[in-house]
Amino acid sequence: MVFVVDDDPLVRESLEDLLGSAGFPVRTFGSATEFVRSQRPDAAACLILDVQLPDRSGLDLQTELVKSGIEIPIVFLTGHGDIPMSVRAMKAGAVEFLTKPFHKEPLFDAVREALARDGEDRKQRSEILELRTRLETLTPRERQVLALVVTGLLNKQVAGELGTTDLTVKAHRGRVMRKMGAGSLADLVRMAEKLKISSEPGVRPK
Repeated sequence: MVFVVDDDPLVRESLEDLLGSAGFPVRTFGSATEFVRSQRPDAAACLILDVQLPDRSGLDLQTELVKSGIEIPIVFLTGHGDIPMSVRAMKAGAVEFLTKPFHKEPLFDAVREALARDGEDRKQRSEILELRTRLETLTPRERQVLALVVTGLLNKQVAGELGTTDLTVKAHRGRVMRKMGAGSLADLVRMAEKLKISSEPGVRPK
């Protein structure tokens, strides 16, 4: 889905027709407030955003969305762009900053990139959510074992850190692998990296 926010109805209509001709489903809004208050489908999307809007600037809306945790790639359109403005937009994560009047191919390219980026971001967020759900099934001790195992310690070393036996660590490790759905230590390490897991305070690998 491509969302268009522009206060000029002719621009909205033109963009809707242009993007629709390329096969993109489009929804248009006349203001930032209208967009923020709308119900949007849970699907890969991007936002084509005019910089100059009546209620707040497109750059301010970009900042607001980021602070609200709304992650949607933005393609800016403006008739009054300047370098500082474009730099601010790109630093905040915008996909492209196009100046009106614009050619359709750069716009199409930017929209394709934005949709691909959002699709990949959604995939990663879904994967991390699933990993966090699995992590919640671990006991506190299993989490300690996980944090130490992914640093490369052997069962004997983990046992020494935790003051337990090799056999106990082996049992915990097996349950960790099963609960996390890891087929190998390498899988478990990748999962830990995505979850930003490190050894817990007071439990430090030697």
